[in-house]
Amino acid sequence: MAEINDWNSRDRQLIEEFRTNGGDVAAQHFGAPVLLLTTTGAKSSQQRISPLVYLSEGGHIYVFAGNRGAPTYPGWYHNLIAHPDVTVELGTEKFEARAIVVDSAEWDRLGKIQVQKIPALAELWAKITRKVPVVLLERK
Repeated sequence: MAEINDWNSRDRQLIEEFRTNGGDVAAQHFGAPVLLLTTTGAKSSQQRISPLVYLSEGGHIYVFAGNRGAPTYPGWYHNLIAHPDVTVELGTEKFEARAIVVDSAEWDRLGKIQVQKIPALAELWAKITRKVPVVLLERK
């Protein structure tokens, strides 16, 4: 349980640093850019903020539900399945978006691009026995 609390504390610090520095965070995950995703809790209906690595490709923004290598999907993924309307903070910009899970063919293409950009993900994803969903954050 302490590990979860450590991640929660780390996420709170990252969110604060992100907002203080206009999205420029020194502690970027794997050297990759980070965005803040606000979802509505699937059960609680409360707003939840998650700092996530993202992929910008072809004018679109994608996030991957890897959950730091855990065998389960991250809470934010369950939330956006229940409530696909989300808020995205990207740098100093904040906008409303619709979360759309991409199909398998597109997942393969995007997963390869993300691993090319962040090679450390290959080792992490190799440990995950479930499929890592890819989510398009489509600006409204």
